[in-house]
Amino acid sequence: MLPDTIPAGLSLFLLSLFLLTGGGILPLLLPRRSAFVHAAGAAGGLIGSMCGAVASLLVLRQGGELVFSLPWATAGITLSLHLDSLAAFFLLPLFVVCLCAAVYAPSYLRAATAGPRTALHWFFFNILIASMALVITSANGLQFLIAWEAMSLSSFFLVIFEYNEDRVRRAGWLYLLATHIGTAFLFVFFLEAGRLGGSLDFSAFSALGTLPPHTTLLFFFLILIGFGAKAGLFPLHVWLPDAHPAAPSHVSAVMSGVMIKTAVYGFLRLLTFLPPLPPWCGILVMGLGLAGALFGIIMAVLQNDIKRSLAYSTVENIGLIFLGIGLWLHAANSGYGTVAALALTGALLHVWNHALFKGLLFFGAGSILHAAGSRTLSHLGGLLARMPVTGALFILAGAAVAALPPLNGFISEWFLYMGIFSMGQSATGGNAIFFLLLAALLGLVGGLVLLALSRLAGLALLGEPRRERTAQSREAAWPMLAAMTALAGLCLSIGLFPSLPIQATAKAMAVLDTTGSLPAQGSGATLPFTGNWAMAGGLLLALTIFTCLVRHRRRRAEKIPTWGCGFLRPTPRMTYMAGGYSQLAQENFFCACLHPKAEESRASGLFPATASFAQHSEDPILRRGFVPLFSLLAERAYLFRKLQAGQLNVYLFYIFISTTLLLGWVMFQP
Repeated sequence: MLPDTIPAGLSLFLLSLFLLTGGGILPLLLPRRSAFVHAAGAAGGLIGSMCGAVASLLVLRQGGELVFSLPWATAGITLSLHLDSLAAFFLLPLFVVCLCAAVYAPSYLRAATAGPRTALHWFFFNILIASMALVITSANGLQFLIAWEAMSLSSFFLVIFEYNEDRVRRAGWLYLLATHIGTAFLFVFFLEAGRLGGSLDFSAFSALGTLPPHTTLLFFFLILIGFGAKAGLFPLHVWLPDAHPAAPSHVSAVMSGVMIKTAVYGFLRLLTFLPPLPPWCGILVMGLGLAGALFGIIMAVLQNDIKRSLAYSTVENIGLIFLGIGLWLHAANSGYGTVAALALTGALLHVWNHALFKGLLFFGAGSILHAAGSRTLSHLGGLLARMPVTGALFILAGAAVAALPPLNGFISEWFLYMGIFSMGQSATGGNAIFFLLLAALLGLVGGLVLLALSRLAGLALLGEPRRERTAQSREAAWPMLAAMTALAGLCLSIGLFPSLPIQATAKAMAVLDTTGSLPAQGSGATLPFTGNWAMAGGLLLALTIFTCLVRHRRRRAEKIPTWGCGFLRPTPRMTYMAGGYSQLAQENFFCACLHPKAEESRASGLFPATASFAQHSEDPILRRGFVPLFSLLAERAYLFRKLQAGQLNVYLFYIFISTTLLLGWVMFQP
């Protein structure tokens, strides 16, 4: 039993880690007992996440800092945990989404082969949750890197759950490569920070506050690249569109909704140790965020795979978060405190909002895949009539992504717009024009989001089924619906009652405001999110539901087929497919380098054979940038294979030379 001197919030957090660890180990004891494996794994994730969520709420409500230190004399290290308002702000959505994923997963995995693979899935699932929580609460650089590596490896094994498929293995290796490239930059940061501070404890990193400008910029770029690679920040996003579709849908929800946010947390936390950055650093982060938002949503419009489209939507939303962070950095270091508060509030709120509605969207996509046997848009259709609850919740999540009131996505994007407009009004000359252009481009992103989500919902849920398996689809199991309904309720709650999330955001902002540049009254004091807002939003929601019900009751029972160009018996194959829906935007507005690759076989002759047409949208950043770079590095690395002689005496000679050089370097150190 834990001592009574440990605060309740910290006790619950430690209990959460213990339960998650137990929930990971227990399924390995009886891997052939399918019922036991699912029950033990889900119970550990569910109860552990519930304890962690309560602990986070206690810390957010009470404020202050909770510190836990447990020395390990044998290993010479100390387990150091630090739980403050910023950590609790990121932990709360993490545990909420993981709790819902633990409820959702058993029904989703029923079709999977029972045995050790399922037991290993639950082991890595619970370890992933625990390692993410440790990343957020670590107060030591070495412990942070260990937890970071545990998070990366556990998520890798979850991504390759269906490892018998070649595309899954390829996605897993790409993810592992990308995450370790980012880890290399973080390793350099912690190595240098520990050397300058004299310790790897975060408390010793206060010495970084007096760094010269050039060293400060070096550290800034190390954490930007290191955490940007994990977060999916453009152009380091290349792993994300392949990894999320490859993973099981509840894992996709966790990775997209909360795992990449640990990188946002790490970036913000380590920024607090650095001196004030020049304003152009904020402009750089803004530019990367806006480029990622535009690129991500354009690619989302072009995808024929639901989960791949949602993955690119994650790139877009991460871009919005970094857009707000960049505006905060620029405004805070330029003397615009109100703008900085609005921008940071929008970015932090979007961390919560994206976790909720993207988790709901991936759960919905998983339910569709589970019922229809496909996640290809051109194979679906007519699912709203067959899966009304899943369809309605999927549409609600899409409306939240599109920032439609009274849902939660509107609240965070409203703050971003307010920050950009306020900065445009405060700036002069070319700077004012720049921020007005920024607002216009953000509006363009919003329009493309509507196109992408209406395309997903319309093609998958409306019309007629395009495959026999789709026509036989049935509603998802009740645990899957319960998890989706919980997230939908939270999306509505934040949209209708945003004052409490804004207050929680203000507490997290107080930790980040190391220079005192943010206004004391907070960013939401003068905004219209009061009781009248909740009443107006509730009336709008009720009116929308009433209108949909009336239209549903009055619709004609007779079905009139779409005109089939003169064919007497049109088939579902003659309906609009995914490519046709976005063809106008693709051909007239998108850059040619983003156009999908088409594979076409035309009919010819008096008695033509079967014609075919298919198109595939590849990531141009990966295809034209990273693949040639990795190929070049692989060719150069191949030259070093000559050093692998296969003889023990040669390897001992290598060790002797390396040891001699290291001893010489140590001896001549000043």
